[in-house]
Formats: sequence, structure tokens, C-alpha cells
Amino acid sequence: MVVRIKRIGEVTRNTTETKIYVKINLDGDGKYDVKTGVGFLDHMLELFAKHGSFDLICKAEGDTYIDFHHTVEDVGISLGVAIKEALGDKIGIKRYGTFHLPMMEALTRVSLDLSGRGFLSFNCEFTKDKVGEFDTELVEEFFYSLAYNGGINVHMDLIRGTNTHHIIESFFKGFAKALQEAVNIINDKIQSTKGVIQ
Repeated sequence: MVVRIKRIGEVTRNTTETKIYVKINLDGDGKYDVKTGVGFLDHMLELFAKHGSFDLICKAEGDTYIDFHHTVEDVGISLGVAIKEALGDKIGIKRYGTFHLPMMEALTRVSLDLSGRGFLSFNCEFTKDKVGEFDTELVEEFFYSLAYNGGINVHMDLIRGTNTHHIIESFFKGFAKALQEAVNIINDKIQSTKGVIQ
């Protein structure tokens, strides 16, 4: 029987605009402790942790008196780096994940490859500029930052939907489920003919 160390990534990122701390356990139980100063982002990250069964701590202090952009972007960067760190050498992971997530009238598809090469294709045009005080354009910004800093090839598509909150929630839950599938350990080999995933 192979005993594996829990896959944990921990990142502290301090700039003149934000102070971020993120810790993720890919082999967790869906526990979370999230406080970013952006209520809607907190809610989405809690959903991400719960539905992916990841243990997540995310603390952020940012210049939200200006707007939410720097905080959302830097949380995305930090979470991406933490996921990359937690994956380590990626031995045995399934590598790929795809999930269709229904949320009332909304349906999204998220497909990803933990290839080591960051990329985001985000195919959704929101009909509303805001959900509460949260700018909807920051959804793409968050996943762009996460994908490129995590070395994850991510494709996110809105299949149908009209309620902006439902669509965004579907994307976050769908990303969690696709990532959960991709990080699953299926054997003790690297899923690449190159012998490395990077």
C-alpha cells in the first residue's frame, strides 16, 4: 500500500495593493475559512472548496476602497500558485477534468488540463455589469489569473442561462468539480509521453 503525503499548497503574497494568504489541501473534506473583504468572492470560494472537497484558507486585505479588481486578481494569482505547489510532480494524477454544472436555468461546461501551461478560454458575455457590488468582468479576470499562475489550461463555456448570479456560481462549482476530477490519483505514473507535465 502506497502512503501519500497530503497535497498542500501555501502562499503568502504581499504587495502595495494587497496582502494575501492562501492555503489549499487538495485531499481535504471541503472545509473553508475565507475572508477577502469581497463578499461575493468569499461566497464563490466557499462553494469552490465545498464542491471540490478542498480544504481552503483564504485571507486577503486589499484596496477595496478603490474597487475590487486588485483583490480579486491577486487572490486568483495566489490560489493558482497554491494549487500548482500542492500538485508537486503530478505523479499519478488523472490530469484532465470536465464537468457540466446545472444551476437552475444556467448550464456551464468547464474543461481543464493540468498541463503546466496556463491558458484561459472564457466564453461568456454577461448581460449585467454587476452582481450586487461585484463587477461581473472580474469573473474572467479571476480565472485568468488562476489559470496562468497555476499552469492550468482552462476552457469555460456558458451553454445557456439568464440569471447572472446562477451563471457565475455554476462556473465556480464547475471549475471545482473539474479540478477535483483532474487531481484524482489514478496510478503511479506521469500522464504524458514526455515523462513530465510542465
